[in-house]
Amino acid sequence: MTEPRNTEPRNTQPRNRVRTRALLVLPTAALAGLLAACGGGGDGGGSDSGTTTPPPAQSTPPSGATRVTADLADFRITLSQQSFTPGTYAFVMTNTGQHDHALEIEGPGGENRSNTVGPGESTTLTVTLKDGTYEVYCPVDGHKDQGMKTEITVAGAPVNTPTTPSNPSTPGNGY
Repeated sequence: MTEPRNTEPRNTQPRNRVRTRALLVLPTAALAGLLAACGGGGDGGGSDSGTTTPPPAQSTPPSGATRVTADLADFRITLSQQSFTPGTYAFVMTNTGQHDHALEIEGPGGENRSNTVGPGESTTLTVTLKDGTYEVYCPVDGHKDQGMKTEITVAGAPVNTPTTPSNPSTPGNGY
């Protein structure tokens, strides 16, 4: 004799829950992966250009340019000279601080900005200076307001005096 077969429908509800969860998880995981791949640049500048590598710092100034060293620390700028005659200068900037920094020079000859570099990195900004007063500062994240600024004067005979701050609280040398 054969036993009677159970003809009641099986409970398929647990199987349907698994399918529903799988259908929800797969698109969510795909979307998360897509968002991670697109990722924000993280530079805070609103640029969607992706990761870029700044050009390497020039070890020697361009032909005819006078080399000026610029030490950018947290939060001061120290230049190897303060007085300039009209001409082309290569500002060799080294970031000796713990934050990203850049160098901007603004005045009668225009406005010029270097690449932003991380701690320990260097870059070179070549500018042609005309007679007048220029503001030199770090344009990154309000650093200028924290003391990363100084002025240079372009006129007359060259005066190459180093600017080693004796009092770090003086204007232009941070705080």
